[in-house]
Amino acid sequence: MIEIAGIARKTEFSPNHVLNDYLIIQKTAEELRKIGAKVNVYREENIFIEEIREDFVFSMVQSPAGSKHLLDIAKNKKFVINSPESVRNCYRYNMNRIMEENTIPFPKSIIADTGTTDYSFLHSLGEKLWIKRGDAHAVQKEDVVFIEDKSRVPEAVKTFGERGLKSCAIQNHIEGDTIKFYSILGKDLFYWYTTDLKYCAIFDEAKLKQLANDSAKALGLEIFGGDAIVTKDSEIYIVDINDWPSFAPIREKASKVIADLIYQKAVKY
Repeated sequence: MIEIAGIARKTEFSPNHVLNDYLIIQKTAEELRKIGAKVNVYREENIFIEEIREDFVFSMVQSPAGSKHLLDIAKNKKFVINSPESVRNCYRYNMNRIMEENTIPFPKSIIADTGTTDYSFLHSLGEKLWIKRGDAHAVQKEDVVFIEDKSRVPEAVKTFGERGLKSCAIQNHIEGDTIKFYSILGKDLFYWYTTDLKYCAIFDEAKLKQLANDSAKALGLEIFGGDAIVTKDSEIYIVDINDWPSFAPIREKASKVIADLIYQKAVKY
C-alpha cells in the first residue's frame, strides 16, 4: 500500500478560510484513501518536531518558516506537492520577478524595503496603487492596502515596517472586472468566477486558462488558483497566484482530481 503524508496549513495563513482550507486537505486525504492509499495528515506546526516517514507528501504549507523547513524535508522525499520551492516562488518578492521574466501580463510592481527613504521609483508607477506585504500572502486585512494618491505611499510603507514586515510590493492598480480562478496543472479542471461586474467585459476564457497555466509553470506549481483583472478592452492581467487555495466552490470535484494527480505520480515510482 502506498503511504502518503499530507500537511495542513497553519491557520494564521488561512485568513477567512480556516475551515475551507482544512476541508480541502481532509477531503483530498479521504479521496486518496478511497483509491487505496494510506494517508496521515500532519499539522504544519508539528513538522518541526514530528518525523514524516512517508515518501510522498502533499502540502498546503505556506508560512516562511514552514516552507524553509519543508525544503530540508523534501530532500529525503520522492516528491512534495506543491514543492516548497514553488511556494516560496509565490512570495511577492519572488513572484514579481518571475512573472516579468516569463512575460506574463502582470501589473508593474516594485519591491521596496520598508525602511527606504528613496521613493524616486514612484515616477514609474501610476497614481492608484496597491501595497502588499512582500513575502507570503496576506494574513490580515492590513497586509493589502489600496492607495488612490501615491503621495501617501511613504506613510503606508512606513506602517508596514512598523508591523515588522521587511519589504512590500507596490503594484499598479488595473481597472477592470476581478476574476478568481482555480486550476490543477495538466488536468482538465479549470474553474473561474467574477467577484464584480463593473464593466461586464467579454474576454477569451481560453486565454485566461493559458495565462493561468503559464503562470503556474513559471512558478513551479501544480495545484493553484489566483486572481485576474479583465479590463473594459478585454485585456487580461494576472494579478496574483495562490499555491493550493481552498477550492471552496468546487471542493468535491477538485479533491478527486488532486487525489488522482498525487496517486498517479506516486505509482510511477
